[in-house]
Amino acid sequence: MADGRVTCRLCPHNCVIGEGRTGRCRSRKNVGGQLVSLTYGRPCAIADDPIEKKPLAMWHSGTRCLSLACTGCNLRCPNCQNYTISQVAPDDVPYDECSPEEMVALARRHHLPTIAYTYTEPLTWIEYMTDIARLAHESGLYNVLVSAGYVNEQPLRDLAPLIDAANIDLKSFSNEIYRQYNGASLSPVLRTLTILREAGVHLEITLLLIPGINTDDDMLHAMFHWLASNDMADCALHISRFFPMYKMQTASATPLAAMRRAEAIAHDEGIVHVFLGNV
Repeated sequence: MADGRVTCRLCPHNCVIGEGRTGRCRSRKNVGGQLVSLTYGRPCAIADDPIEKKPLAMWHSGTRCLSLACTGCNLRCPNCQNYTISQVAPDDVPYDECSPEEMVALARRHHLPTIAYTYTEPLTWIEYMTDIARLAHESGLYNVLVSAGYVNEQPLRDLAPLIDAANIDLKSFSNEIYRQYNGASLSPVLRTLTILREAGVHLEITLLLIPGINTDDDMLHAMFHWLASNDMADCALHISRFFPMYKMQTASATPLAAMRRAEAIAHDEGIVHVFLGNV
């Protein structure tokens, strides 16, 4: 911008960032009028995981993946289970230096057929993910995106051809709840689901069921009806149980009866594959 600020067009926050400042995700900084990724090549977490942990229930079951994360997230969920790396700046936690070439070589060396971008919000370090994913495909490896799906349309469309499978968190079916509890909005997430489905990405969806926040029957009916009406009836739906975490330490764990109720509503609305998690 004329005054030296920059506008980040990666996600719907469209942060306007002053010189030396970072955007909401803390991962992208204005350095001399240019937007710079602070997390590129600096993973803070690397692990060997079962693919079911992503969770993916209906894609390459029984295989394992190289999971990696850099710091950063563009949401502010008070129940975040990975807040120690998602809600911090890159220099706040230990990290490794690992180029895209080295990351792909690591997966191959350990005979892991898939690289999963996970734990935090991978879309905030999209340049690093893109470069790894491109090399992974060239090496015959698969790419998995685990994300809250809060991203602008063009960056997602550019990334989609490199993604083989994705699990997207659908926090609720209320724009008000998204704004109050997640610091985001609903419609971009629905657009993400639609774009990934249309792009032929294997898509699974996770709903973390939190008592008193997103357990309303009418809202669940509306959410599952939307999924079924938008060609996602056969996408695996993971209804995950909430336990007290982060800024919600005094909240109650989700009753199993509420889990079963949500499962029944999903089936009533035509969702074929429903899996209960954390039970």
